[in-house]
Amino acid sequence: MKIVVLAGGLSTERAVSLVSGAGICRALRERGHRAILVDLFLGLEELPEDPETLFDAEDGLCPDARIETTAPDLEAVRKSRRDQSPRVFGPNVPELCQMAEIVFLGLHGQDGEDGRVQAALELLGVPYTGAGYLASGMAMDKAVAKRIMTAGGVPTPGWRVLEYVPGEEGRLARELPMPCVIKCTTGGSSLGVFLPENREELEEALVKVRRFGGQVIWEERIYGRELTAAVLGDRALPAVETIPAGKDFDYAAKYQRGGAAEICPANLTEAEAAAAGELALRAHRALGLQVYSRTDMILDRDGKLWCLEVNSLPGMTPTSFVPQEAAAVGIGYGELCEEIVRLSLDVKRR
Repeated sequence: MKIVVLAGGLSTERAVSLVSGAGICRALRERGHRAILVDLFLGLEELPEDPETLFDAEDGLCPDARIETTAPDLEAVRKSRRDQSPRVFGPNVPELCQMAEIVFLGLHGQDGEDGRVQAALELLGVPYTGAGYLASGMAMDKAVAKRIMTAGGVPTPGWRVLEYVPGEEGRLARELPMPCVIKCTTGGSSLGVFLPENREELEEALVKVRRFGGQVIWEERIYGRELTAAVLGDRALPAVETIPAGKDFDYAAKYQRGGAAEICPANLTEAEAAAAGELALRAHRALGLQVYSRTDMILDRDGKLWCLEVNSLPGMTPTSFVPQEAAAVGIGYGELCEEIVRLSLDVKRR
């Protein structure tokens, strides 16, 4: 099949997306597909006389991507595009997507998970992987997702949206219940998430979180074991437990070697493992997601599971959680990528 793997973009998770996209593209090519990686924002400035030849390009146009300890400089990315257009789609991106039989969304964060790219592809008549635009947008917006999970009986920590202007952080920090989590509604990869230990840190978090855009959420902090469980098709995969090497599971801990121990499958009782899978399925279905997703949760000290958030386009680097969980049930990385394509095409046919 001719497949465009769409990655990059202008999300704070750009680097994660490019590494995911490169892994997906190479795996699909190894399985005989004519796959190429296209950067959503940078696109391709110039096309060959016969654009079809791009699908046979060496290494599928994959970049030498890696994830650093800090998020990418998005302003530098903006300045690197020749046309300096504010469009989300880079040069020739829609045209290349229309040449493909399916677009594999290797995007993460606000570019890709918020449903806008899916909606644009729908309007172009281009099939793509994963959930539709509405479910993607609802899952990405943590406030909307919380409302739907609460209505659907999915247990989630107490929360509220904070509305304040600069200068009011000190008052809020004195009033808000502790312990808590402060996060933006559209963040991912632990970016825009703060775990204040005291009211001074809470005030600082209320200032810093505004840099990530979206609304600000206060959430009750639940202490316990950090688990994540994926859904593939109509089944849940074995949960993974993450144990940070440091105090918190932040962006650096998530993606740098030695930042955290990841135990897959998690060391759970049979009942706990079944409950984690069932919670992932309930959250996936409540939000109307399709094909695959990943649900982050906490198993508290009393043995109760709490759903934190659901990722409609989870990380797909070869060592990400979903590939680890798939491997635990005998599904290799290349087979997983191909299964996502197959399931997505089945959804589009229906």
